[in-house]
This record gives sequence, C-alpha cells and structure tokens, in this order.
Amino acid sequence: MFKFLKEVVSGSGSGLKDLPYNIGEPYATAWGSWVHCRGTSKDDGSPVSIFSLSGSSSQDRHLAAGRNGVKRLRTVRHPNILSFLHSTEIEGFDGPSQKHTIYIVTEPVIPLSEKLKELNLSGTQRDEYYAWGLHQIAKAVSFLNNDCKLVHGNVCVSSVVVTQTLDWKLHAFDVLSEFDANNEAVNSPMLQYDWLVGAQYKPLELSKSEWATIRKSPPWSIDGWGLGCLIYELFSGVKLTKTEELRNTASIPKSLLPDYQRLLSSAPSRRMNPSKLIDNSEFFQNKLVETIQFIEILNLKDSVEKDSFFRKLPNIAEQLPREIVLKKLLPVLASSLEFGSAAAPALTVLLKMGAWLTPDQFNVKVLPTIIKLFASNDRAIRVSLLQHIDQFGDSLSSQIVDEQVFPNVATGFADTSAFLRELTLKSMLILAPKLSQRTLSGSLLKYLSKLQVDEEPAIRTNTTILLGNIASYMNEGTRKRVLINAFTVRALRDTFPPARSAGILALTVTSSYYDMTEIATRILPNVAVLTIDPDSDVRTKAFQALDQFLSIARQNHEKLTTGVESRVGDSTAVQSNANSSLLTWAMSSLTQKGKASDNAPISSVNANSSTVSSATSNSSLVADTPSAAPVRTASMSSFEQVAPPSPTRSADGWGDAEDGSVPDMGDEDGGWDDVDPFDEPKPASLTNIQAAQKRPVSQPKQPAVNSARAPPTTKATIETEDDPWGSVSAPVPKPAAKKLNPKPTSSSSAKNEDDLWGSIAAPAPKSTAKSLKPATINDDSDPWAAIAAPPPTTRAKPLSLGRGRGIKPSQPKLGAQRIDRTSSGF
Repeated sequence: MFKFLKEVVSGSGSGLKDLPYNIGEPYATAWGSWVHCRGTSKDDGSPVSIFSLSGSSSQDRHLAAGRNGVKRLRTVRHPNILSFLHSTEIEGFDGPSQKHTIYIVTEPVIPLSEKLKELNLSGTQRDEYYAWGLHQIAKAVSFLNNDCKLVHGNVCVSSVVVTQTLDWKLHAFDVLSEFDANNEAVNSPMLQYDWLVGAQYKPLELSKSEWATIRKSPPWSIDGWGLGCLIYELFSGVKLTKTEELRNTASIPKSLLPDYQRLLSSAPSRRMNPSKLIDNSEFFQNKLVETIQFIEILNLKDSVEKDSFFRKLPNIAEQLPREIVLKKLLPVLASSLEFGSAAAPALTVLLKMGAWLTPDQFNVKVLPTIIKLFASNDRAIRVSLLQHIDQFGDSLSSQIVDEQVFPNVATGFADTSAFLRELTLKSMLILAPKLSQRTLSGSLLKYLSKLQVDEEPAIRTNTTILLGNIASYMNEGTRKRVLINAFTVRALRDTFPPARSAGILALTVTSSYYDMTEIATRILPNVAVLTIDPDSDVRTKAFQALDQFLSIARQNHEKLTTGVESRVGDSTAVQSNANSSLLTWAMSSLTQKGKASDNAPISSVNANSSTVSSATSNSSLVADTPSAAPVRTASMSSFEQVAPPSPTRSADGWGDAEDGSVPDMGDEDGGWDDVDPFDEPKPASLTNIQAAQKRPVSQPKQPAVNSARAPPTTKATIETEDDPWGSVSAPVPKPAAKKLNPKPTSSSSAKNEDDLWGSIAAPAPKSTAKSLKPATINDDSDPWAAIAAPPPTTRAKPLSLGRGRGIKPSQPKLGAQRIDRTSSGF
C-alpha cells in the first residue's frame, strides 16, 4: 500500500511503469480529445501508436466515452479498422490535481491529414490514391452498418489514419453504438455520446435529435452522411467548418459527384449504402485500385491471368506514385512471392521496384524475400533469380551466401537443363568471392570439375573462364593443385575450339600464379602444341601466349645471368599488364549474353564454331556446328597424330579414359613421358631438361616381400586420394617399355605376373600369346601335356554317331580328354 501511494504521489502510476511500450513524440492532430503519440515496444523496438485520453476524475464523461471506444476497438476486427494491441488506465496526480489517463496501443499509424501533406499528390495520381483510400473506408463503414448493425457516428478526416503501407483505416470508436431499430416509438438517444460529434458533421435529423426518424432510417444513414463529409474534406483540402460548405461541389471529381450527392441526400432513407458506393462508382475503376485488388486475390487467379498481369505491371508501376508503389505494392508483391501465389515474372517486377529503394531499405524489404526464394523448387523462380543475381548479389553478406544461398544454388550444377546449369555457373562469378575457403575448395571446385567435362561445349568453355576469374580467391595450395591441371589437361585438349582458346587465355590471365619450373615444363609444351591447331583463332592465341611466357622465361634468364633486380620488376609489370587486359575480357565474356565480336576470342567463334557465352541462345548453335559436336575425336583427328604427350596424365576423376572428354594425345615418344614435375628433381635450364629427356628409364624394382599383399602406392596417389582435382595431376612416369623389352618371351611374361609395377608398364606385344599354342612344348607341371591332341579335325565326326554311349564325364574340361575317349571306342 505504501509503495502504491508513493508511486501515485510521484505522478507515475504502476500501470504506466508496467506498460511494455515507450511513449514518444505526439502528432500535431488527433480525433477529439485524444493525443496521438509515436511509440516503440520495449521487447523488440518495433514501432507502435499510442493514444492517450486524460480526465480529472474517473467519472469524467470523456473518459466514459473513451472506455466505450476501447471496448469497441478491442472487439471489432476488420482489415480496414485500426488494429488493437494493448490498453490500460492509470490513476495519478498532475501537480495538486488528480489525473486519470486511458492508453490505447495500436499498430503504427499516421493521421490522414498529415500523411496527405507529406505525399503532396496532385492530378491523376492524387485521385487514384484517394479512390483507393475511400474504397477502404467505405468497406469498413459497410462492415459496421450492414454486417454488425453498428453506427460509427463520426466519419471524417480526423477519424481516419494511414498505416506504413499507406492503407487507410477507420478508428475513433468513442461514439460507436448499436443501431436500435426495434424501439421505434422511443425517443431516447440511440447514440449515447453524440455530443462528441461536431455540429458540422451531423445530418439534420441528428442535429435535431429526431431519434424516432433515425430508428426508421437505414443503419447507414448517419455514416453515409459522414462519408460525404469525408469526400468533401479530401478534395477541398480544408476542414469542414459548417454544413453549408458541403454544397460547394467545385472540387469534387465529376465521376464521383452523383454518388456524393446521394450520400448527402436530405432524406435519410434515400442516402446511398456504402456498399453500393464501392460497386457502382466509376471513380473507383482506376489502375491503382485494380492493381492492388488483383494482387490481394492473386491466389485465386489462374496462371494465364497471372502472367498477363505481371507482364503489364512494370509499365503500370511507372505511372503510379512512387511512394505508393514502394510502400503498398512492393510489400504485397513480396508477400505473394514468398508464399507462392505469385509467378516467376513477379520477381522481375519486385527487383525493378527494389531498385527505387535505398540500399538499407532494399536489405530490409526485398532481400529477405529473395533469400527465401532460393529454396524454392519452382524452376522458373530459380532461373529468374540467377538471371538477375547481378542486381542483388552485392547486397548479400558472405555468411548468408555461404550458409543459405550457395547450398540451394549448387543444386543447379547437376540439373538436367543445360540452360540452368549455365546460369548456375555464371552466378558463381558473383557468389564465389563471398564463399569461405572450405566451401570454395571443398564444394564449388568439385562441381566445376564435373562441368569441365559437360556435354555442352558452351558450359565447358565458361567453366574454364570462371576458373580463371576466381583464381584470386583460392589459396596458394588450391591454385597449385587445380589451375594448371584444369587448363592444360582438359581445356587445351577440348574438342571445341573456343574451349581451347579459353584455356590459353586462362593460363595467361593466371600467369602470375606459376613459378618458372611450371611454365617451362608444363605450360609451354602444352601451349606449343596448339600452334598447329586446326582452328586459326586457337593458333593465334597460342602464339600470343607463347610470346608472353617466353618473355617471362627470358627475363628470368636475364635475372639469373646478370642479377639485375630491375629486370624482375619489369617482368612483373609485363605480367600484370597482360593479365589485366585479359582478365577484363574474361569477366565481360561471362556476363555478356550472346554478343558476337571478332575482338572477343571466346565469346565469339570463327567460321567453324558459334557463340558460347549463353546456353539458351548458343546450345542449339553449338550443336549445329561440326567442330562443336560432342564427339571428342571428330575434329581433332589430324591434331592427335602430331601432338606429343603432355607431361601430366589423368589418374582418376579428371582422366581422359573415364569420360572421354579429353582426347587421347597418343603414346609417341615426345620426350615428356619420363618427366614427373612433382617427384623428379627440377631441371635448372633447358640443357638439363634435354639431357633428362635422352636418359633411358630403367624398370623400377619392387621388394618381393609385400608384392603379393599390398598394391603399390605413390606419394601423389596418397595426397590426392579424395581430391577430385588430383586426377589431372602428374602421375608416376611411364617407363619406356617398348624400348627396354622389344621381344618379351613367355618366361618373362610369367615372371611379371607377380610384378606390381606391371599395371603401369607398357603392355606386352600380342605375339607373345602364340607361345602357348604349339603342341611340341611340354611342361612337367602339366599332367595333360603328354596326351594333348592337336585341334579337332574331321576325325571328330564319330562323336555325333556314338552320342549317348558310355558314361558322360561330369566335368569335361580339356579337348584332349574327349578325343581320347572317342578314340578308345573304335
């Protein structure tokens, strides 16, 4: 008790302290004696509106009307009526006098008069927005009068508020009462608090307190008059001061004038029903009203109507007030997309509207919906997201991309649609910089490994381009393991000429990531082969790449010879300049769609190929081109005969033997078969390299103890066991089996049966199999050798005559056994 008295004396009752909302600054206008303040929730800081009404005592008639308004607002629910959240009544002291205050907490709203000044609309845009607002208020009044049999009693501009989405809502329920039509003979007041209504807003029968006439009139007679007063205040722009001003119709639109006059009819029974105002008036048939109504019932429309609507919506949105589009249409559209009622074309409209927002507003209103749409199973939605990812990709945070977006986007890598695989690949140019190293190396590169052997040549080409562009985001170990193998073993050997061109340019773009040994032993030999490529564009790129890498090698030589450090700086500058121009080209080729140009080597193909930068426009063109056919050896037959083998050969997932995507370069002795860039000592100069090429390679020996138990494992095999990119790394060198064993015998072949290195040695000549056939060779370990007979001749014919005689052997295995038994029967 003492605590309560202390709080009362201090002027702050316990109710206000316990109110879970903070009261902010008040608005300039409000209905009646209420004070409309801004407010926020103490829990999450969300905005609210707080209405307060104070009186000197609990018996104050204003407080009594206020309590009636709180009760009505709590119980009456409608989309166009202000939403009630919380209420409380506090007793305290304001100085020496006692004070009672009622607080009502609602959704955040703004007084209509202040919002109209803020929007400052004019002309057609003003009329369209007013039509939408009147449409909502008319629906609320119709709900009260026709459905609930209630009378609001004071419909005017002050009793209307506007939400954050620019919707109009009716409030000020202090005068609200039931329509008592049964007591026709009773002259007692039907509206208990009608004294709160201004005289200018009262119809004639209400101002004269003719309650019997009011009870005989329709339920909407009083509120219909109020709608007429609201229309006058809206279009005149001034507050109604006396009833005679309603006769001034100069500001009323002509399409609304007949309905306005019927609402203000002097006879209560002839006043228009608010429900008919919505249905009959031409004023409400405009683009804004029709657009909002269509979106609100979007789930009831069929697919044809949805597609037609969303194709027209971008042009309609340009003609509507910008703030109405952003605050009303955009939230409704985002909600429709999120819950699946909108079609894929709606995403294009959403992003166009989102471009009108500030970055912070875009992140709050649009981006959450887009992130949820990535989990959609609708292929059309996924395609639309990937096509427009450049419009919102920069707004995505690294954490969201790594945890929510990429796992859903990655499903497109294995999609059956080539177009979707292509779009997924291109989206990585924007998403890859935001991925963690674990996701980049563990997931993305595995998908790209499969796409580099895709059946579509355009996808293979763009995969190589993408690898060149995202190389800077890989760590050093991943670059060493992936780049050279992906560009030389696969891209440079692709049957599609633009893919080979892309491989050459990708090598030049990433030249700063290779050391001198890799350039000399792995890059230059593979690029040099392409100087005799059947495609002229590939040959041109090959010569340009050779010039660049030879320039790097020459400058390295000068550095080692003269020790001039300035030369190294010049070399780096040359590399940087070359890489800069090529990198710019590679990025633009990935983002452009189907633009052919002679200056863009990969995005445009010469006379024997077609454009490859977009799977939609190019997949059919590629299929029609002879050089672009998926058959790997068709266009490379002449090229394969003269190409020396690469210093690296695939061993697992990147191999040319498993999927056929990489053409076999042959086994000719080109001088690179015995070079292992990982295990062999690195040659210091070209002279040492040539000497190493001429050295014979001896057959490696394996200890006999474990030869029959464990298969041989090499260091490279162990390191790349679970690595999808290790399959294109350099394997254990092949021994030159043809030179060491030109004429293997049967004894040598038997000796090699337990040789674990036989799996990687050269196969034995086919002629060795003939050593088992001659009948003159006897083997003491074979008990059947002595009685073996030559191949059956015509003497075997008696078998058909003596068929069925004797005991048939259970498991005849040797022809000699049959012949012997047949001969014994004679």
